Amino acid sequence: MDYAIWAEGLRKRYGDHEALTGVDLAVPAGTVLGVLGPNGAGKTTTVRTLATLLRPDSGQAKVAGYDVLTQPREVRRRIGLAGQYAAVDELLTGRENLVLLGTLLRLGRKRARERSTELLERFELTDAADRPAGTYSGGMRRRLDLATCLIADPPVVFLDEPTTGLDPTSRVLLWRMVREQVAVGTTVLLTTQYLEEADQLADSIVVIDTGRVIAEGTPDELKRKVGEEWLEVSVAQPAQRAMALAALAKVSVGEPSASADSGVITAQLPAGMGAVAAAATALSDAGVEVVDFALRRPSLDDVFFTLTGKSSGEGGQS
Repeated sequence: MDYAIWAEGLRKRYGDHEALTGVDLAVPAGTVLGVLGPNGAGKTTTVRTLATLLRPDSGQAKVAGYDVLTQPREVRRRIGLAGQYAAVDELLTGRENLVLLGTLLRLGRKRARERSTELLERFELTDAADRPAGTYSGGMRRRLDLATCLIADPPVVFLDEPTTGLDPTSRVLLWRMVREQVAVGTTVLLTTQYLEEADQLADSIVVIDTGRVIAEGTPDELKRKVGEEWLEVSVAQPAQRAMALAALAKVSVGEPSASADSGVITAQLPAGMGAVAAAATALSDAGVEVVDFALRRPSLDDVFFTLTGKSSGEGGQS
């Protein structure tokens, strides 16, 4: 298989802290790999290593067919990188940012101007193209940042939490841009704190924790590791929650739980409609008055918490 990003045994230590403890990756060309993990797990260190900004202590990796250790210049010529914060010159206009970078990347001034116009249109920035980037909203700066990393039309793009802090409309727009790039053959490695984002965009996902890959697969494969469907129940009287928990414990996989905020009771059920019927019967026999009874599939949030024991936003720097 043609892997656009490949890594084996990447390790990186900062003093007494081992940020990477043997990361392995294999990303087919023209796909999106979502990298999930709590803050401090090693996601950004992985991206910086693959982008040749950090040298690993051990291990090997290739990006776009070139070795990150022995051919870093060739790697840099073939990648785009958008970090966690928009890295644009706020004194320059949007167009000037793009033309300058395109010129530095040796596109030639004419091609740099043409490519800048194309990207400004694609990222819906034409009307603001000749305004200083410092006057842009956060979403506009992020879109410009993503445009700059695509100026040379790289075959591999690294996006490190690209939609952090964006409003939902800007986030959906960036999702569309990512899909358009993948449709023309670009390979994308995406780190994100938004599990919905990985679910929407990623062909495959790796979960990193304490500097190592602890799970990998497609979104559906990872969800199946958590189990089958989950039952969510709301009861009429808070005093009946204990009764409902006891009743559902007889038919669920593991112990059901109640949300401290909403009081909604969640129970994981065995496969099949018989388990649903058994849960309804158990609640009825216990005399619990139910106001809401709903099934849902496991989400990536469930996967994340099950694998790491943390919510997606916990921890320190990544």
